[in-house]
Amino acid sequence: MARTEKGSIEKYFRNDAPEEVRSAIKKSDKDDILNPTYPYDERMKRKDYEKEMEKLQIELVKLQSWIKETDQRIALIFEGRDAAGKGGTIKRFRENLNPRGARNVALSKPSDTERSQWYFQRYIPHLPAAGEIVFFDRSWYNRGVVENVFGFCTAEQREHFFRQVLPLENGLVNDGIKLFKFWLNVGRAEQLKRFLAREGDPLKHWKLSPIDVAGLSKWDEYSQSISETLTRSHSEHCPWTIVRSDDKKRARLAAIRTVLHALDYDEKDENAIGPNDPSICGGPDIWES
Repeated sequence: MARTEKGSIEKYFRNDAPEEVRSAIKKSDKDDILNPTYPYDERMKRKDYEKEMEKLQIELVKLQSWIKETDQRIALIFEGRDAAGKGGTIKRFRENLNPRGARNVALSKPSDTERSQWYFQRYIPHLPAAGEIVFFDRSWYNRGVVENVFGFCTAEQREHFFRQVLPLENGLVNDGIKLFKFWLNVGRAEQLKRFLAREGDPLKHWKLSPIDVAGLSKWDEYSQSISETLTRSHSEHCPWTIVRSDDKKRARLAAIRTVLHALDYDEKDENAIGPNDPSICGGPDIWES
């Protein structure tokens, strides 16, 4: 992956970021929520988060045991803007699971051969076998958003994608795969704050790419593509779950709870799982640009 020019995020922050975004970041304390429409003013306290997460981790271990014993096939798609928290959420799902039955799929850009194939073809081999959970860190929905924003596909190719995606997903579900589609939604100021933190941390430079930098000035284009994608690929059979991820801790708990509540596994403890928060986790109606 190509590296970003050193200081490019900081340069964008100083010169090109909207004034309200710069102001929110400059005035914020460590635990402040920068998005004014987020239902909480501060991030969840670590002590409370760890208490809840420990209970959910026990339930995830029970879930995986049931998946293996009953030959279930589980596929989880995680989408969202850059720095929305996809990788961190997947990490919390997987941290106490047996890696032999819980795979992460994060594909690089398609090769010349793959570009000549049916668009969905390179994803098919990664779908779960019996007893497996597969986590897609980005997926075929690249065509709906990223490829469209940067002109990596034609309008005709994207339209063809929309005509095929729900029939494909319906086929997967009808064949017995349990499919979860998560869209992690992060506010503009929080996204930029996370980029700045990555740029200043030598252990996280690998998380930044030229596409990340270029995407900062395409916020509105992303918003339009996201809105259309959620509208055209949401259905009762294959719904999207939107998780507002300005607070990573609450987002991780919400995503895990969504999966645990949806599956009827052995020795399930509803009290340990706890209720989800409808103000940060729900259908496309809670998505905001």
